Amino acid sequence: MSELTIWTYDWVPEGPRGFVRDLRLRWACEEAGLPYAVQTVPFDGRETNHLSSQPFGQVPFLSDGELQMFESGACLLHLAWKSDTLMPCDEAGQAHTLQWAIAALNSIEMVSVPWWFLTISGNADNDLAGWMGKRLYQLEDVLGERDWLAAGRFTVADLLMADVLRVPKVRTFGNRPASEAYVARLTDRPAFRKAYADQMAHFEQADETRA
Repeated sequence: MSELTIWTYDWVPEGPRGFVRDLRLRWACEEAGLPYAVQTVPFDGRETNHLSSQPFGQVPFLSDGELQMFESGACLLHLAWKSDTLMPCDEAGQAHTLQWAIAALNSIEMVSVPWWFLTISGNADNDLAGWMGKRLYQLEDVLGERDWLAAGRFTVADLLMADVLRVPKVRTFGNRPASEAYVARLTDRPAFRKAYADQMAHFEQADETRA
């Protein structure tokens, strides 16, 4: 098996800790029992210092032997093909898992991220709130009828959707008990808790290095 390396920043400020998206890849590897290493690029100069690996100057990106990939969603799907813990083996299960993984990115996160950004910028009652509510309540209807998004069990689609929904301001948007129970259940998984703790420890160690 090729060695997996997850690339992230060497340090970030306290605000984004626990939400830097290398966490998604850590979580997937922990769920699937895939061995991995973590390497870093400097946070300072991040806009230009790793464009050959990530053309938008972001993290994470993933090395799998000689293969290198960027975008957390694409990297997650690459990891999912390595383990039936993350991706079912049957055609229907795979199709539905892919469908919901893309929905997490394309139907929920594409609204929640700009809404969140406007909110923290001081425009809490921004024009995206209605669109945000519509999408979240549509998803609430789905989660009110099932425990998992695809294949009747945990998949990479749940991992990705839970990570999109667990952002505090998104999590507290409206009254959505099924979504809240879903996020609570997913983030209580041992693999998530380990991935989260490891990322927090990584950045806390970086504080000591920078001191």
